[in-house]
Amino acid sequence: MEEKRLLHSNILGEGKPFVILHGFLGMSDNWKTHGKHLSEQGFEVHLVDQRNHGRSFWDANFSYEVLAEDLKTYCEAHNLKDITLLGHSMGGKTAMLFACEYPELVSKLIVADISPRFYPVHHDGILAGLSALNFDVIKTRGEADTTLSGYVDDIGTRQFLLKNLYWIEKGKLALRINLDVLKEEVSEVGEALPSYSNFDKPALFMRGDRSEYIGVGDEAIIKNHFSDFEIVTIANAGHWLHAENPKDFFAALLNFI
Repeated sequence: MEEKRLLHSNILGEGKPFVILHGFLGMSDNWKTHGKHLSEQGFEVHLVDQRNHGRSFWDANFSYEVLAEDLKTYCEAHNLKDITLLGHSMGGKTAMLFACEYPELVSKLIVADISPRFYPVHHDGILAGLSALNFDVIKTRGEADTTLSGYVDDIGTRQFLLKNLYWIEKGKLALRINLDVLKEEVSEVGEALPSYSNFDKPALFMRGDRSEYIGVGDEAIIKNHFSDFEIVTIANAGHWLHAENPKDFFAALLNFI
């Protein structure tokens, strides 16, 4: 039997447990500001790195089933029950599946800018850019950004991706993500929630007004799985709505919880 390994996390504050899952190629650090604000509201916030991301373990297995199982192991290890669970993008898909599989552990679900439906692969340019980073040659973050700019035009997206850089040793940069596995398994990121999955406790879906991840047709799909849901649109925000309009995002979050 496979040994259960524990996801890395950053835990802030005390109170009712609130678990946050980052998106594809992200990490728990992306949510530090919101986590701090939530901890000030009386929550024990768990900022979790999913497998092959951040400081968590690397593994060749990568699917929403194993990501949800990782979270169950994490909740058991920290004795977490009755959690408020928030996931962004890929983390939102993990959160949806987890809530449907283990509803007894989740009191409220928040999904940031993703729907339960299937999404085709659309990370080709980003993955090609990350693959082009040769750290035998690249010695600074600036040089990495220059290389990446040949593949990714948007500076905000590049800054998000470059948060994965760290010094593996003096003078030697590396990526925290398991790029080989994530490239190999990228199609898993777009997988739909299984048709039989459902969750009948409160669920909030948040979308950016400039994002196309949750469209008009997605409302019926969400309703198939989540009987007690609402959708809130965050103005002046795209897919990274929590970073692009943090004030309105946090206000909508507080209103729901």
